[in-house]
Amino acid sequence: MRAVVLHSAVDPSAPPDEQDVLIQARFVASALARLGWEAHILPFHLNLEALRDRLQAVSPDVVFNLVETAAGTGRLIHVAPAILDVLGIPYTGSPTEAVFLTSHKVLAKRLMSSHALPTPPALTSPEDWDLWEPEALYIVKSVWEDASVGITQDSVATFADPGDLEAALDRGSRATGGGDVFAERFIDGREFNLSLLAGPDGPRVLPPAEIRFRGFGPDRFAIVDYEAKWDPSSFAYQNTVRSFDFREEDRFLLHQLKELALRCWDLFGLRGYARVDFRVDAAGRPWILEVNANPCLSPDAGFMAAAAEAALEPEQVILRILEDAVRP
Repeated sequence: MRAVVLHSAVDPSAPPDEQDVLIQARFVASALARLGWEAHILPFHLNLEALRDRLQAVSPDVVFNLVETAAGTGRLIHVAPAILDVLGIPYTGSPTEAVFLTSHKVLAKRLMSSHALPTPPALTSPEDWDLWEPEALYIVKSVWEDASVGITQDSVATFADPGDLEAALDRGSRATGGGDVFAERFIDGREFNLSLLAGPDGPRVLPPAEIRFRGFGPDRFAIVDYEAKWDPSSFAYQNTVRSFDFREEDRFLLHQLKELALRCWDLFGLRGYARVDFRVDAAGRPWILEVNANPCLSPDAGFMAAAAEAALEPEQVILRILEDAVRP
């Protein structure tokens, strides 16, 4: 069997959040080789004719889709699976429509809200001021980019008037290289990641993980910002830790989170593997922050950590994802 591991094209000078996809590509190709597959690693470019020719030359049985950006932006993440649809080549992970809907965080929120899934409200412009909540904290995020791109401690703020909101959105846009941003009501509380892996009987929710913020005082918001994710020398990186250990009193909450994660899988039509990120407020209410189709598969990332906690070897994970790609 032959596979192409398709990944975002990365400039050698790119920041660590972009370089990470190369680690994923090598990791997946290595697992495929151990499974007896012939693996070809191929960067994704917007020269679509050249891409078509390269794919047809390899003639893969399946493409392992690791594309996170195209031309340096997450806005085009759905182009890769769309091209594979046109070429009729099976590919791993979620289909084009699900990739588009989940990567546009505001559209994803609207869809979740319309199906009674709890997600924090969002302000996208001063025209949304009638949805503003007095004295509430908000966090400014990129609409399209993942990996905490553009998020810093200064991303969390209150707004006194529409001008404050507009200024915060402008700052956020500049921090993401001019991309679209929105302000999401900040949920001060615990943070959880729930990973899901496809199987012959439907998706399996892997062991839930909580992100714990050690030593974060009143002068520091407990958030996974860019520094916490990508700067090993920083306090935030060293003190933002993943835990799979829970108390008995968390049992009902974890059950709620699992049920919500499965509802997201069904609502968005996810496939292969996914991760749903939550915050839980002081009253114990869960809020869905993001639905991640095709989450990071680096060996030290959250999805593979959850798989290891479930006693799954990397080859088992990759095989499950492959099998779901070609399942009728």
